[in-house]
Amino acid sequence: MGTHMKTTIDLADALLDEARRLARREGTTVRALVEQGLRQVIAQKRRGPRFRLRDASFTGDGLRPELATAAWDRLRELAYEGRGG
Repeated sequence: MGTHMKTTIDLADALLDEARRLARREGTTVRALVEQGLRQVIAQKRRGPRFRLRDASFTGDGLRPELATAAWDRLRELAYEGRGG
């Protein structure tokens, strides 16, 4: 993968211990795990921000009192009334 540069990173002891155990189990190195993790984060960030649904809520008093206990079927009938549905 081209040239390599040596660098030093500070990791929490518990994280490094966990990485070492994982590397042993997987038959790889901590360096390979770090590289894999960095590649995943970089790829994720390149994809751009996650989709966020805009807030389409509105203010109001909710359902009309006579519909407050209506079944979903009744609400759906009213919503589609006059629309051929």
